[in-house]
Amino acid sequence: MVILLNDTSDIPVYLQIRNQIVIGISEGKLAPGEKLPTVRALAEEIGINSMTVNKAYQLLKQEGYILTDRRNGARVRENFGGSAGLSGESLELLKKIASEAKISGMAKEAFIGICEQYFGE
Repeated sequence: MVILLNDTSDIPVYLQIRNQIVIGISEGKLAPGEKLPTVRALAEEIGINSMTVNKAYQLLKQEGYILTDRRNGARVRENFGGSAGLSGESLELLKKIASEAKISGMAKEAFIGICEQYFGE
């Protein structure tokens, strides 16, 4: 999986890394149990400080997307039998996006169609 950073984005780099890994898991580009690059290797590959990658990995671990241990490094979690819902932060972001779409005049059906496209329906 290739991580592409947007230097002009207001989104912090560690969140860009986190978001791309979550999307990679969702799209099947990162398989359950797949080993992620080491913090140092990923930092060198994308040209950033290793502490930034470490922060992204810690967040992914906290959120339950990856597992880490000293011997095996970071791996995509095997199963995600969690709450089957969105975090409060994600719900707020979805609310913001839906509101922007509504204000811009987008039809509800068009918005739902975009959601279905990304959800994989």
